[in-house]
Amino acid sequence: MLGMTELQEFLARGGPVLLWIMGATFVMWALILERLFYFRIAHNSVAEEALSEWRSRSDHKSKYAHWVKDKLVSEVRQKAQANVSFAKAMVALAPLLGLLGTVTGMVTVFDNMAITDGADAKALSRGVSQATIPTMAGMVASISGIPFATGMDKKVRRLVQKVEDQMEIY
Repeated sequence: MLGMTELQEFLARGGPVLLWIMGATFVMWALILERLFYFRIAHNSVAEEALSEWRSRSDHKSKYAHWVKDKLVSEVRQKAQANVSFAKAMVALAPLLGLLGTVTGMVTVFDNMAITDGADAKALSRGVSQATIPTMAGMVASISGIPFATGMDKKVRRLVQKVEDQMEIY
């Protein structure tokens, strides 16, 4: 387990891009957790509300009834899909931020080589650290979110289909 001192050293070695990666990772996980809580806690009441509105209708077979059903299913889908795309964007953003850290670290390496004619090995290694650590951090952040981001699409499809199927019964 990293202590605060080790975390500060890691952030200093990786450069300022690590703070952006850390922020993106925090937002990504906040969105993923929000969706998991929604699926676990709030979705059932949203689905039951739509089903209750459908059941209260006397007409279930006319063209207008099908429009109402499509509207109810669409509302359930919209609520279930909220923030899913944004979470997936954060998953995709993390490695790009890591690549940005690689580029800025390599610029530091080349600057140090130009200034010292390659004689300062410590400065060169500091630049290489700034080039590689953000890449690793961005990849780790993205990999940690991929299973949840892809799983949320399947969960949304399954939950919406379940609501739609239950409307067919009545």
